[in-house]
Amino acid sequence: MKALTKAEEQIMMALWQTGPAFVKDLIEAMPEPKPHYNTVSTLIKILVEKGFVDFNVFGKSHQYYATISREEYSHKTVSNLVKGYFEGSFSNLVSFFIKENDISVNELESLVQKIKDAQNQPK
Repeated sequence: MKALTKAEEQIMMALWQTGPAFVKDLIEAMPEPKPHYNTVSTLIKILVEKGFVDFNVFGKSHQYYATISREEYSHKTVSNLVKGYFEGSFSNLVSFFIKENDISVNELESLVQKIKDAQNQPK
């Protein structure tokens, strides 16, 4: 999977939020300052080329939709982050946040509980 630029990620966030949408709908869903129509249109075309977005044609208009879910993209992005910066170890990732004081004891306990719950789920 190719990486997305910040601008491409913003478009994808809007598309995940709205569901299938026309360019004008995506612009409305984006935060201020709103990007120009041509900018969004160009970025959408790039996302189509990268395989993240596809479209349905309605006359002269195109309705765009994501071909990858937000969850799938998040999973792959986090996996790449862990592989690239934390030697493939989620433990190293959590240790990093502990050292930086970016995770509280309550959050860490909640994370441990989620791990235990996931391990006790039938497969």
